[in-house]
Amino acid sequence: MKIGVLALQGDFDAHRKRLEELGAEVVLVKKPEQLDEIDGLVIPGGESGTFLKLLGEDGFAKLKAFVQSKPTFGTCAGAILLAKEVENPAQNGLGALDIGIRRNAYGRQIDSSIREGKFGDAPIEMVFIRAPKIERVGKDVEVIATEGSDPVAVRQGRTMAATFHPELSDDTRIHRAFLDLIK
Repeated sequence: MKIGVLALQGDFDAHRKRLEELGAEVVLVKKPEQLDEIDGLVIPGGESGTFLKLLGEDGFAKLKAFVQSKPTFGTCAGAILLAKEVENPAQNGLGALDIGIRRNAYGRQIDSSIREGKFGDAPIEMVFIRAPKIERVGKDVEVIATEGSDPVAVRQGRTMAATFHPELSDDTRIHRAFLDLIK
């Protein structure tokens, strides 16, 4: 199983380390043609508008085709890119998840926090950094993790997103769930 991590910005290396720890072969994706070589993709946190600029039109088109056909997992900015609707401000997305998401809904960088939420019925540590908030969940979207009453990780088909950073905690269950989607 060969997993790509979009390595344009953000803490892509933390995802690489976690996936390798779980036994996956990891490719740091820096060019659109590398998408042809992988079985699944992680889009890390960072700044979603910057991702769009760095991808360019051709890279965005190639990424959009990839997420429509292969397993993809986005965290924080990656979740924003995967959403069908984005606000604060509005921006184009990949439309892979039928969710509405609000950028920076948990505050500025200084408001970042570590919280305890639920993954299924079990507690899980969640690291929020300028996190977006899922404000609408479509009927075909499964909520797989919550913080209080807020959905913070979702799955639709073979696409997953988390508004927090599971790569920054010691818990491997979120990444395991993504690898299970690929198997």
